[in-house]
Amino acid sequence: MKILFSHPTGNANVRAALKGIYEAKLLGFFYTSIACFSGSLLDILSKIPQLTEIRRRQFDPALAPFTKMYGFKEFGRLAASKLGLNILTNHVTGFFSIYSACQYIDNKVSKALSQYKNLEAVYAYEDGALHSFRKAKRLNITCLYDLPIGYWRTSRILLEEERNQRPDWASTLTGFKDSTKKLESKDEELALADHIIVASSFTKQTLNDYPGELAAVTVIPYGFPPVVSGRIYADLTNKPLKLLFVGGLSQRKGIANLLEAVALLGDAVSLTIVGHKPVEDCQPLNTALKLHHYIPSLPHDAILQLMREHDVFVFPSLFEGFGLVITEAMSQGTPVITTDRTAGADLIVDGENGWLVQAGSTASLKQCIENLVNNTSLVAQAGKLAIETARERPWDRYSKELSSFIKQHASIKKH
Repeated sequence: MKILFSHPTGNANVRAALKGIYEAKLLGFFYTSIACFSGSLLDILSKIPQLTEIRRRQFDPALAPFTKMYGFKEFGRLAASKLGLNILTNHVTGFFSIYSACQYIDNKVSKALSQYKNLEAVYAYEDGALHSFRKAKRLNITCLYDLPIGYWRTSRILLEEERNQRPDWASTLTGFKDSTKKLESKDEELALADHIIVASSFTKQTLNDYPGELAAVTVIPYGFPPVVSGRIYADLTNKPLKLLFVGGLSQRKGIANLLEAVALLGDAVSLTIVGHKPVEDCQPLNTALKLHHYIPSLPHDAILQLMREHDVFVFPSLFEGFGLVITEAMSQGTPVITTDRTAGADLIVDGENGWLVQAGSTASLKQCIENLVNNTSLVAQAGKLAIETARERPWDRYSKELSSFIKQHASIKKH
């Protein structure tokens, strides 16, 4: 049994999926844009200061013989971003947008499928599966679809009200800019899938809004990074509670609710915000960032360090497929406040190893934070239990569960 796996970049969950498929001896090919292997030309080039972004595309050398690289679109996207050529990276129309990079790899896979013999399945992700799946259907190859974020129709339903209630924040809800063609492509990808894999119960729930019949949907939660050892919790007596947010500064992430809640709590809390602005013209965001410790970007190791230096991680997202920052913070012993529209409900027992609040509710968020201000011992208690939760589900467990699932379902066709 051999799998063709495709993804244009390669974040933590993609790497863990690849690892599981490779170790289970299922990997036939890995199609991507940029893959850097130790000692390769790209590895040497990544040492040039202007090209350090390539280091983020470092993969296990064992994957090199399976890897097919098509980097034109992604290299173009990285270069355009460095040069500030936003018109080229616009997520809807940009020639070098991330969506364009997804489509580029998808087309390469589609054209290559017929030349490979004995392929059992194609494993692809949202926005990068349509052409691959169309071709796979003609060749009787199973289509395994990974949906990393909730279904777009549900997103529109849930966020439309938010857009109307907060017109000053509407420009940050960039998902509403997706073209009809792009949305239709998402629906066709889902329709072609022989099985759909999601990382949270919330994402699975959103697929109830799909206007038709779908293949079976399986929830396989992502894993946690290695847990911190020797975490020491500060004495919070007569000190402000140190809150941290990491993520895109869009109201999809609930950033407006967090800023409002913190403003109501005054000197009882301090807030650090890490993340890129989706737009530059959101005035309430620009004004609020001046009142807090704002960091536009940090390397991953530095973010983990920052998590250890804060008391509570707050992630009040209104619509999230999973929220890897949740597992990252918990692995560092920093308890998390998040909402019922993330993977929180799959990972957190409210009031024990973290806290769940109502999405979009400033009052619910404020009350939760205020309770911690008044009961500071709860922070260390929840943080220690968060570490234990993280310890029980390392990334290797996700890798093995996914590869086991593929072994069971790769040869089961829907059509």
